[in-house]
Amino acid sequence: MNATPSLPEPWLRGTLTDVNAVPRAVLHALELAREDLAKWCAPLTDTEFNAQPLGLPSIAFQLRHIARSIDRLLTYAEGNALSAEQLDALRQESQPGASSKALFDELLLALERAAHRVRSLAKSDLEQIRSVGKKALPTTLGGLLVHVADHTQRHVGQAITTAKILFAERR
Repeated sequence: MNATPSLPEPWLRGTLTDVNAVPRAVLHALELAREDLAKWCAPLTDTEFNAQPLGLPSIAFQLRHIARSIDRLLTYAEGNALSAEQLDALRQESQPGASSKALFDELLLALERAAHRVRSLAKSDLEQIRSVGKKALPTTLGGLLVHVADHTQRHVGQAITTAKILFAERR
């Protein structure tokens, strides 16, 4: 997209050295998500954000899902159950008609809040037992933090793929 030289990925910049390795990797993954989504999705129109080329989930869905799933996963990491508001937000992730500005505003706020939450968990014992969902599926604090990173990156990749299809359709 852009011919200007870019920085190495966040994990190769030597930043956040005040944070232990696993939480640092999560913070770097969130930073990379923000950068990649801005690069690939910001140039799209509101109509394109809500489009579902080839039946794929929209970029609007992907950005909402990234923001809201990070919140849910960190709630579990903190040892808490989801609130009624979080469950309601989950049910609304597929709503059409969102503006790209509103989606990016929600995403950026979620990433900023997530960074603070990850930092607050950074010195905790990563082997602490945690549970996920109504079925209370077993995991650990470390497992949840790692999943925040990999789940976020999975959906960033899906958003980028959808964006590339939308760019190709412009031709």
